[in-house]
Amino acid sequence: MRPDQLDLLTTVSEPEIHPSATWAVVSTSRPSFEVDGYVGQLWRIPLDGSGQPRRITRGRADSGARFSPDGTVLAFLRAVDGKPQLHLMEATGGEPLAVTDQKLGVREFCFSPDGSTIAFTARVPEAGRYGTDDDIPAALEDPRHFTGNKLQMNGLGWLNGRPLQVFTLAVPALDGEPTLKPIGRAKPAPSGEKDDPEAVTLVPRATRVTDDQVDWSNPTFTPDGAALIVSGEAHDGRENDLVDDLYRLELQGKRSGQLTRLTNTGKPKQWIGAAAPVHSSDGKHLFFVGQPLGETGLDFIGHHAQVYVLPATTEKGVKGKPTIVTDASITVASQPRPFGADGVIFTDDHRGSGRVLTATAKGKVEVVFDGALMAQAAAAVGDTVVATVAGSRTMGEVALVRDGSVTVLTDFSAALQQQTSIVDPIEFETTGADGYPVHGWVLKPTRRGKGRTPVLLNIHGGPYAAYHETYFDEFQAYLEAGYAVVACNPRGAMGYGAEHGQAIKGDFGNLDMADILTFLDGALAANPDLDADRVGIMGGSYGGYMTAWIIGHDHRWAGAIVERGFLDGATFVGSSDIGWFFAGEYQGHSAEEMNRQSPMWLTDQVTTPTLVLHSELDLRCPIAQGLNYYGRLKQAGVDAELLVFPGENHELTRSGSPWHRRQRFEKILEFWGRHLPVKA
Repeated sequence: MRPDQLDLLTTVSEPEIHPSATWAVVSTSRPSFEVDGYVGQLWRIPLDGSGQPRRITRGRADSGARFSPDGTVLAFLRAVDGKPQLHLMEATGGEPLAVTDQKLGVREFCFSPDGSTIAFTARVPEAGRYGTDDDIPAALEDPRHFTGNKLQMNGLGWLNGRPLQVFTLAVPALDGEPTLKPIGRAKPAPSGEKDDPEAVTLVPRATRVTDDQVDWSNPTFTPDGAALIVSGEAHDGRENDLVDDLYRLELQGKRSGQLTRLTNTGKPKQWIGAAAPVHSSDGKHLFFVGQPLGETGLDFIGHHAQVYVLPATTEKGVKGKPTIVTDASITVASQPRPFGADGVIFTDDHRGSGRVLTATAKGKVEVVFDGALMAQAAAAVGDTVVATVAGSRTMGEVALVRDGSVTVLTDFSAALQQQTSIVDPIEFETTGADGYPVHGWVLKPTRRGKGRTPVLLNIHGGPYAAYHETYFDEFQAYLEAGYAVVACNPRGAMGYGAEHGQAIKGDFGNLDMADILTFLDGALAANPDLDADRVGIMGGSYGGYMTAWIIGHDHRWAGAIVERGFLDGATFVGSSDIGWFFAGEYQGHSAEEMNRQSPMWLTDQVTTPTLVLHSELDLRCPIAQGLNYYGRLKQAGVDAELLVFPGENHELTRSGSPWHRRQRFEKILEFWGRHLPVKA
């Protein structure tokens, strides 16, 4: 794949199955150079062989489709002026009706069991902030006052003054008379109030159910429709831990708005971060995704998401405490959806791939699919199971899962396959000096230059993340340019169990560096066509950390790219949106320990030509990390370069401007062309 072919990359959402189980809906998304943004629509996917997939909406960015319980209404989010707003349309087709006009857009929504009501969440900006007053630009807003640890969020900015709140909305008749904007003599006289409650609106009026400064998410109705189950941080001490709880939020009568806490009640010895609630089809069980957080509520390392269950709540509360129904070998990777009478279906992240699993309230877990394709999300109606899957030659397709095998129903990556050369990864495993197995992949270009092939060692972020055996634009761009790619999931990565993920706690740069270099040396030895004397190293975020750490200890490299790096734990505190807990939990809370594991203090040992790449609005690994590291390299006399992307955050490589993503690839390949040229 060339950089100018980024617009061929199409990703697919989780599937939504119609209650009839005869068709499903997904949304697609792809980068577009024409609009320098992401475009995508909803697609109807027949499940009964009655036809071909077809596009059923034509918005710029439509997503998040959900059917009403009776299947007559299809609700989804459509980006309007960059802000997602809730739209409804008849499931059989027709013009969508906008039903919200939230100032900062709608985040998520759900139908009530009888389909008469929709609950949704939206950020509510404080008056005079975040563009609510045209006369007050951002630079002239009132000062922001904080007393806790949680200040910012990457991709959002400051947290205070725009809490994520819960609303309800009566579903309007889609065949009713449309609401039109009055003009001329019909236009009402102005009241003088900016938010006049009597003003004519073009959307139905929503009712705000919560009125606080808590961010509420994941709304789902109780089976009787009398309440919502929501997730949020409303407990004392929430500024000092990572705990999200489930709450029952009453919707009816005098108790409307009242909250009852369902998780981490009493004095728990082990805290759980709870999210993604869903009721079983029989209405007796409340499943949710929980992350164990230890005694402090901060011990997140290697404690991956699991499925828990509670008895369904009633107005009188809930009896019993959460029970875990999956074990530590399963890393839940998608939103659980109802399956059967008393279970859920979901996907997990497993050794660089993904499986479809089911779990019952009694803890019976079964593998529905574990094959060559990676399952990304799954849903079921009756015995019809549909999953979105990815593979080495596709970023996402819709598949019907039956009897342990899949039938792929779409071809969203057809243009990608037809117009680019795609290289399949070669699975490889080697053993370190301490006997520990290291798992990963080697990819070789189809068009090679003279002699042995130069190699790019890629290191993933996280560290509790992973490379997967699926199409990855990063690798394919380097392969197209003539480089081989070597990539592994060292200790600290996700998908290999809790012990694997926790192995580097308090000791960054030891076992993880050993695993990465062991894997590289093993891959080079097993593939003599790769040039062991011509190797570059690169990585982003934690991968940026490992790149900077390794070039401070090992000097074999033709060049290095340190991208959006976590480069110094001590200065991470207070500047990163996760700095208040991340560096301390991973590296230890003392400055001495953080400095011992900091590549910032190794710059005088670096001899490798290095490109430092960062984004201006990165709040996860703030740009000061990159600027400081670059400055120290220059002072040490290193051949160093700096590339800064304006207007981008930590997600540049995944959701940044398509043109910036293209320019990034071009600059990276230009750097490697100078320091590690492919021999013609």
